[in-house]
Amino acid sequence: MKSGFVVIVGRSNVGKSTLINTIVGTKIAATSFRAQMTRHIIHGVLNHPDGQAVFVDTPGFFRDKKSALTTKLTNKVKESLEGIDLLLYVVDPTREIGDEERGLYGMVRHLDIPKILVINKSDLPEKERKYESEYLLWQNEFQGVFHLSALRASHIAPLKERVIELLPEGGEMYLDNQLTNVTEDFFIAELIREKAFSVLDKEVPYSLTVDVENIEDKKDMFVIEAHIKTDEERYKKIIIGKAGYKIKEIGQMARKELEQALGKKVYLELDVKVDKHWVEGI
Repeated sequence: MKSGFVVIVGRSNVGKSTLINTIVGTKIAATSFRAQMTRHIIHGVLNHPDGQAVFVDTPGFFRDKKSALTTKLTNKVKESLEGIDLLLYVVDPTREIGDEERGLYGMVRHLDIPKILVINKSDLPEKERKYESEYLLWQNEFQGVFHLSALRASHIAPLKERVIELLPEGGEMYLDNQLTNVTEDFFIAELIREKAFSVLDKEVPYSLTVDVENIEDKKDMFVIEAHIKTDEERYKKIIIGKAGYKIKEIGQMARKELEQALGKKVYLELDVKVDKHWVEGI
């Protein structure tokens, strides 16, 4: 059989997490229209009749923004490129190639492994995908080019087949139909963070994370205690909102999706804490 690690790279917000969720067939990575949503190396497992591919989701590549968080995330991208068997380079044809894209392309183009160029958002009208031809100038550097929509799950099957073809021979790395390395605590924390960014939009920048303090699996429900952490007092007030409106909305959205994922009623207790050093824990 074929098996190997397939790293997914691309600029922030090109659809990498959506793609890994679509390939695996279930939600394992948080998604958002906000940049820098992915902060950890997440595995998603594709079990195929001819083999197994372990997809590795990575943080989006940033070049211009200088901060402790950006530095940590960029280092994680570089670390993820070690010891892999195949690379998926995901691009957004609605966005112009700039210094950020060229920086990432320069980082991966000379890797001595098979590479596939994935042009996402093929469901959009052609006039919106106006930079597609520029990305296609790179196609000779890749062992395949695929036009697809990660969000609409269209044209995904041919990509899966090509991935398996390009992997080396090997045995299973994840057994017993395990689909990810994500733990229950991590999944819950990421889902709450996703909903927080959805509710807050651009009111709070990237200075937000979530810690799950406790999960109690009772007979008829899960009781979950979690903390939203930010690094400034002024953001705490924004997250809570007037009369607690914002944090209540975050909790309601998270609880609804958690109940679907966990298959049981959820009582979610959320609060907000200020921790100026939370980035150090990433």
